[in-house]
Amino acid sequence: MRLLQILLSCFILIPSLGWTDQTDPRLDELFVTLKQTADGQVIRSTENRIWSIWLQHTNSTVVKLMQMGSARMNGRLYSDALLIYSSIIENFPDYAEAWNQRATLYYIVGNHDASIADIEKVLTLEPRHFGALSGLGLVYIQREELNKAKHAFEDLIAVHPNSPNAQQNLQSVIDSLRRNVI
Repeated sequence: MRLLQILLSCFILIPSLGWTDQTDPRLDELFVTLKQTADGQVIRSTENRIWSIWLQHTNSTVVKLMQMGSARMNGRLYSDALLIYSSIIENFPDYAEAWNQRATLYYIVGNHDASIADIEKVLTLEPRHFGALSGLGLVYIQREELNKAKHAFEDLIAVHPNSPNAQQNLQSVIDSLRRNVI
């Protein structure tokens, strides 16, 4: 942990130049593809290309820190991951994927309010972020706020109409709402 704090305190910030993450103009065409295809292989390939773009950053240190943050989160070193993501966000507040990763971390540790707040920031920066929309729906399911979950999955389907998970999650929420009414 101490080494990580030293690394982050030495974090030299280089201004972003060019297109990165959610501002990349290639995303528009990729989202059109998601709306127009029902081919599972094309959908997965397009999703992967979008994720790859979202993870890009012109500052190579940010890219390395994002990789470290993911490794820490996957290794259940949550406080380290939180420190990394928060440092990136503090220095690059317009980098949507850092907010998204921190929202995921908050979801994992059960801090749903913080997860929702970070997801809202992601969606302000990139309203088409299907990962954030899916995460929002899942948070609302955990909180048993099924109407909000329904709206999140509907928003996801508006962006990514052929997402099998979105369709399945929406149907599950609708079924649960029907059972609660009866």
